[in-house]
Amino acid sequence: MFDILLTGFVTLFVILDPLGLIPLFLALTPGATVAERRMTAMRASVIAFAILALFALTGPAVLDGLGITLGAFRVAGGLFLFWIGFELVFEKRNERKGRSAERAVDDPDAADIAAFPLAIPLMAGPGAISAVILLAGNLPGVVGKLGLLLVITVAMLVTFACLAVAYRLDHFLGATGRAVISRLLGVLLAALAVQFVADGVAALAASSFAA
Repeated sequence: MFDILLTGFVTLFVILDPLGLIPLFLALTPGATVAERRMTAMRASVIAFAILALFALTGPAVLDGLGITLGAFRVAGGLFLFWIGFELVFEKRNERKGRSAERAVDDPDAADIAAFPLAIPLMAGPGAISAVILLAGNLPGVVGKLGLLLVITVAMLVTFACLAVAYRLDHFLGATGRAVISRLLGVLLAALAVQFVADGVAALAASSFAA
């Protein structure tokens, strides 16, 4: 189970992409003090954790209720995660996230950027939700669910830590450092996504032969 949890953490960390969130976070909090930014980052992390934890606990049951097998979802989810990895490698994902951030800044009715767009969809977006549902299917039972919640907690704590010192990290890494790291993480996510697809195809083939 440790291997699954480690793979889950890496997958979730890459999808959350806390280093890629830093310039967007700074753009969303212009003129804010360090304490205000940390409070915003904490609120966004808590909201994102609640959303991901909800899907981690209920996702498999929802799939079962809809008649969707875990193998089929692994194939679909793996393809979706592969696309996210593709976007990271070619720097398309930050452009899409940047458009969401710009809409929030330009919206006079946006009451709380911690909830939107930080928590949703920049942190707990479709990719992260798909990942936790995939992981939940591989971690049945109470112990498995507790392990998955621990993985989500650690991933969100790391994300919060990066956002809490966003200005310093942004100055230290620079645009080049962020681009290099994002590309490396994108390749890693693409490889993990291919494994999800392969596992899904194997499960579908096994169920077909069993039938």
